[in-house]
Amino acid sequence: MNNLELQQLINRVPYARTLGIERGSEEGCFLLPVKKGNIGNPTLPALHGGAIAGFMELSAMIHVLQHSHSAKIPKVVDFSVDYVRAGRFVPTQSRCKLVYLGRRMINVSISAWQEDEAVPIAMARAQFLVKE
Repeated sequence: MNNLELQQLINRVPYARTLGIERGSEEGCFLLPVKKGNIGNPTLPALHGGAIAGFMELSAMIHVLQHSHSAKIPKVVDFSVDYVRAGRFVPTQSRCKLVYLGRRMINVSISAWQEDEAVPIAMARAQFLVKE
């Protein structure tokens, strides 16, 4: 999938545009650039936990759209996030891996990191329902 097609998928999800999600450097990777609207604690500054979770959930959703070839936005059935470290106000990346790709159900694992992928700030699991 080329950059334009991926950007069109991202643009189909309004909250992804609000957060500013961009494609990452590799397949299955996404970027949350530095954006003041994503700050939760301005005195540190640190990213809002909801912005981190939203970024991870939407990264997984866009990844599902890439692989399911469905014309419809997948429905989130379950989403669980574990916050490991504080998200500093620097660019944040995520990597999505398909755990299960069925005809109707898709499970994705997501990790988010800032400077070193081996040092995640959050890990998540998402389950989606895809309708044809």
